[in-house]
Amino acid sequence: MSTRTPVINEMQVIPVAGYDSMLLSLSGAHSPFFTRNIVILKDNSGKRGIGEVHGNDSITKTLEEYKLLVVGREIGQYRSIIQSLKKLHEKSARNSEGIQNLSLANLKDVVHAESAVEAALLDLMGQFMGMPVCELLGDGRQRENVAVLGYLFYQADSKKTGLPYINENDSNNSWFALRRNPFLTVEAIVEQAQVAREYYGFKDFKLKGGVFSGEKEMLAVQALAKQFPNARINIDPNGAWMLDEAIELCKGSSLSYAEDPCGAERGYSGRETMAEFKIATGISTATNMIATDWRQFYHAMVEKSVDIVLADPHFWTMEDSVRIGQVLDHWGLTWGSHSNNHFDISLSIFAHCAAAAPGNITAIDTHWIWQDGQYLTKNPLKIKDGCIHVSNDPGLGLEINMDAVLKAHELYKKLDSGDHNDAVAMQYLIPGWKFDSKRPCMVR
Repeated sequence: MSTRTPVINEMQVIPVAGYDSMLLSLSGAHSPFFTRNIVILKDNSGKRGIGEVHGNDSITKTLEEYKLLVVGREIGQYRSIIQSLKKLHEKSARNSEGIQNLSLANLKDVVHAESAVEAALLDLMGQFMGMPVCELLGDGRQRENVAVLGYLFYQADSKKTGLPYINENDSNNSWFALRRNPFLTVEAIVEQAQVAREYYGFKDFKLKGGVFSGEKEMLAVQALAKQFPNARINIDPNGAWMLDEAIELCKGSSLSYAEDPCGAERGYSGRETMAEFKIATGISTATNMIATDWRQFYHAMVEKSVDIVLADPHFWTMEDSVRIGQVLDHWGLTWGSHSNNHFDISLSIFAHCAAAAPGNITAIDTHWIWQDGQYLTKNPLKIKDGCIHVSNDPGLGLEINMDAVLKAHELYKKLDSGDHNDAVAMQYLIPGWKFDSKRPCMVR
């Protein structure tokens, strides 16, 4: 049988782990390790395409089940392949409540496992056609340089846990030497931003909130605005604040926008409370919690809840992430991307989506500064002058480092579980700690 494009003859699913810091958020404290799933597709021309998605035992299982629907297909059928996988995801996640209340137990329902397959297929197709993935998305490349914000976190003292967090204090890299240290004060957050700016050149910053009282966190926002008067500063408490509190904290502040400042409460959804927040404060809002699929997006637009949709391609798939960017641009709204702990393959996935998203997009999120140095490819993208340059190299522009992938897989096999659980490390700080969507993690 003759084919027009190469045929996929092998699909590997490799769960991997990397090292993390004790970063704090509403859901608790990050563990010493983060996990991801890597997909490697090989076609009969001898080329390999790669993808990455969240770590989770059920996601790994789902990806394994996808092999029967992927192997044997032409890479040119990538759209129909992904659509068939997406339908399976939508069927399995049909009754999920999503992450409007940041329940990590529901994360697997929001994350599209097929996005890792999609990335690998697009990587292969780009190599076949001799063009970068961003040219295969939406209306093609919109920009060469993608602005990235500096993602700031409060961080606990990991030495108090006895858990195997790594220490980089002896690094010659000023950011690497600093990033595993505790950051619990306003002054420490400003120092974190300053060192990250010096190394990566960030123009804008986002502070992960939902950790201390809103008053303390907004003091950090004001201090950042004073230190970096030309920067866009935003905060993300993951909907931890009550509506009245969010209005009082943010009205008249220096925020460029507020990401999920409030959420579901007293019988109202986050889409309704955020609409009221906008009316009361005049501050633009962003989300990665209340508009994570097309139906939620519709209701968010009807309520006029959101100005910026952070369309993480792992939540939407790459194609739909760019497609929603097209809709937002037509409607005079703004596209951005949410992030989670990830390796350098996902960094390229984010960058190519952002390169293809039309309009005046906002600087994208990335956790990469906390994982930088843990490479699974031989030529990872770099953040320089606050931007990622997306070249014309075919596909994702990456060369997989199988030695590094297998080493990360060995680390993964030493873990009890590949699932995300921020309560474990948190209980070393506060015995008996339990997640509460309306109580910052350090307020008990």
